[in-house]
Amino acid sequence: MKNNSSRYKTISTIKVVEDNKSWLRLSMLVLILLGIMVAFSLFSYKLGGTISGTAPAKEQLSQLKEQVEKLDSEREKLSSTANSADSELNIERATQKQLAAQVQALTTENNKLKEDLAFFENLIPAASSAEGVRIGAFKADASNHLQIQYRVLAMQGGKNVQDFVGQLQFVATALQNGKTVTLTLPDPKSDEAAKMKLSFKYYQRMEGTLTIPEGTVIKSLQARILDKGQLRSYQSINF
Repeated sequence: MKNNSSRYKTISTIKVVEDNKSWLRLSMLVLILLGIMVAFSLFSYKLGGTISGTAPAKEQLSQLKEQVEKLDSEREKLSSTANSADSELNIERATQKQLAAQVQALTTENNKLKEDLAFFENLIPAASSAEGVRIGAFKADASNHLQIQYRVLAMQGGKNVQDFVGQLQFVATALQNGKTVTLTLPDPKSDEAAKMKLSFKYYQRMEGTLTIPEGTVIKSLQARILDKGQLRSYQSINF
C-alpha cells in the first residue's frame, strides 16, 4: 500500500510541475505577442503620422513651400521691375531717335533757308547790274567717289531783259590712272546732256547729280553757261 501511495504522489507532483511549466510558457508567449503588438502599434502610429503629416516632415514641407512662394514673389517683382526698365529704355531710345530726326530735319531746313536767303540776296542787285547772263551761285559735293551733287543758280540782270535759252555744262579736272585729264560732264552725246537746257528770263535753278567714271578722282569742277556753244559765264570749285 505504501508503494502505491508513494507512486501516486510522485505522479501528482510531476503533473503539477508540468502544469506549472505549461502556464509559464503560455505566459511568456502572451507577453511576447503583447510586445510584438505594442511595437507594431508604435510603428504604425509613427508611419501613419508621417503619411498624414503629423510628424516633423510636415513642418519641413510647409517651410519649404513658404520659401518657394517667397522666391516666386521676389522673382515676379524683379521680372516686373526689369520689364518696366526695358519699357523705359525703349521709350527713351525712341525719344532720342525722334529728337535726332527732328534735329536733322531742322538742320536741313536751316541750310535750305540759308541757301534761299543767299539766292534772294543775289536776285536783289540783278535788276541794276549790267546786262548779261551769269552764275549767281554754285555748290558741288564730290565726297561720293561715284557721283557729284550740284546746285546752280543761273541769273540775268540789267534793263530790257530778254528771255535766255542756253545750255549748262560742267568741266572737271581729274586724275585717272595717275594722269591729269579734263572731263566734260555729262557727256555731250548722252541723254543727260539734253536735261541741261536753260530757259529763263530772270533766273533758273538747276540741281542734280553727275556720274563719275570709276577710278576717277575729281580735283576741280567748273560750271559753265553756254549760249549757242559760246561761253557766257562760269564758276569753279576745287576739291
